[in-house]
Amino acid sequence: MSLFGKPKYTIVRTKKKQMPDGLWTKCQDCLQPIYNKTLDENLKVCPECGYHFSLTAYERILSLADGGRFEEFDKNVESLDPLEFKGPKTYKEKLEQDKELTGLSEACIYGQAKLSSYAVVLTATDSRFIMGSMGSVVGDKVTRSIEYATRKGLPIIIISGSGGGARMYEGMFSLMQMAKTSAALARHQGKGLLYISILTNPTMAGVMASFAGLGDIIIAEPKALIGFAGPRVIEQTIRQKLPDGFQKAEFLLEHGLIDMIVQRKNLKTILSQLLDYLT
Repeated sequence: MSLFGKPKYTIVRTKKKQMPDGLWTKCQDCLQPIYNKTLDENLKVCPECGYHFSLTAYERILSLADGGRFEEFDKNVESLDPLEFKGPKTYKEKLEQDKELTGLSEACIYGQAKLSSYAVVLTATDSRFIMGSMGSVVGDKVTRSIEYATRKGLPIIIISGSGGGARMYEGMFSLMQMAKTSAALARHQGKGLLYISILTNPTMAGVMASFAGLGDIIIAEPKALIGFAGPRVIEQTIRQKLPDGFQKAEFLLEHGLIDMIVQRKNLKTILSQLLDYLT
């Protein structure tokens, strides 16, 4: 500005452009921002640190099925409310909420597909639907998938992401599914057929203590949380300090509970090799 006159220049203020929402995701492990397109192209694995984000049940199955072709069975089976469970939300309200959130009728899908030209049965739970917990419908769909594989003489691959374990809203109806699914797998094994269990983050409680822990081959994703009760519950029960990371996949592999840890990008190749060797 001159000493005696009007300003020699004017300030033009421009509105700051806003970054559209939904373009970036912060990694939950290394905290680096990841462009969502890059994340999707990398099967939702952080390109910086290798952190494995959760996938939906359909994403998991379609990433393995040849050409993304998958014939789904019993798609519209829904849970009832046998105990008329009431809490801050009723069980019916939670079911309706998660149906709307996920577009699923329940936390499990199954069907037939080809994996590297091998006919297989693929089953997956979805942690977005009441934490992928096992109620009567999830247990029944897992059992039906195993029984279908047994009738057809096919290998079955079950992908578990069930942090909720057995579903408390159904009480004993839920706990019965542990024995039901395990018995179906015993019949499948009795026919000399292959079962591969894939454990993702988290796989806990009644699911891990039944079908998820009974694979002929048990594979886990890196750093997946796997166990029965949570670490705080165990420490309070046994009154001992537990080793760091004792429920992580790497610790369980070291101690013989699982057979291998496989990066998501390599999973289809490893499954193909196992089908080559074991079927």
